[in-house]
Amino acid sequence: MRADSGAVMSRRYDYAGGTVLVADLGPRDATAEVVDGTVLVNSEAGQQEFEIPKAASARINNGVLTVEVTDTEAVSVELEGEE
Repeated sequence: MRADSGAVMSRRYDYAGGTVLVADLGPRDATAEVVDGTVLVNSEAGQQEFEIPKAASARINNGVLTVEVTDTEAVSVELEGEE
C-alpha cells in the first residue's frame, strides 16, 4: 500500500479466509472509496490514493484505513509509505 504523499504506518494480517491491510493515516474525519483497484481517501487534508487488489473492500474510521481482501491469491501489495 503506497500513499501519494506523506509517511504511512501500515500492517498486513493474513488469515485463512483472506488478508487485511491496515494503514494509520492519523486523526482525521475522512471517507474512503474504492475505484478500479485504488482506494481514494478524502479528508480536510486533501486526497490520498492507495493501490490495492481489485478483489478488495475498504473503510476508514478515526483515520485508520482498513482494506479487506478475500481473494488471497490477489494480494501482492507492498506496505510502504512515501515521504
